[in-house]
Amino acid sequence: MAFCEKCGVEIEEGLTLCTECKAKADPAETVKETVDNILDTPDTTGSFASEDIQQNKVMAVLAYLGILVLIPILAAPKSAYARYHANQGLVLWITEIILSVVSAILAFIPFIGTIIGTILSAILLILAIIGIVNAATGKAKELPLIGKIKILK
Repeated sequence: MAFCEKCGVEIEEGLTLCTECKAKADPAETVKETVDNILDTPDTTGSFASEDIQQNKVMAVLAYLGILVLIPILAAPKSAYARYHANQGLVLWITEIILSVVSAILAFIPFIGTIIGTILSAILLILAIIGIVNAATGKAKELPLIGKIKILK
């Protein structure tokens, strides 16, 4: 049995709209919309000089590879593009460290701790891949979930 997420009325199988409030009844569509909203982050590529982007793509990619985030911070401090990605890479790296500690603590909980740790690791890997793809293609898009955090100015 499915229930409307908006008003709670029971929805008959096969219906795509709630009979009471006319809200969409397709949970797959709701999940897709939620994922799309999470992945739809601001793109500020236009605020960076194209020459800066072309010259510092490698530095920007390095920012998403753990401790290698220090390379663009130290080697390209005047590049706004490298610094943008270094900020995101630094936030991601700090998040990875924090979640590693949390995962280590949760590892003491049999089975559940392992599942949660695996899910957190997968999410961090996906964020790193998104960041690498954006950096390599010359985009300055915020990472989902953590992209709004600013450490480097």
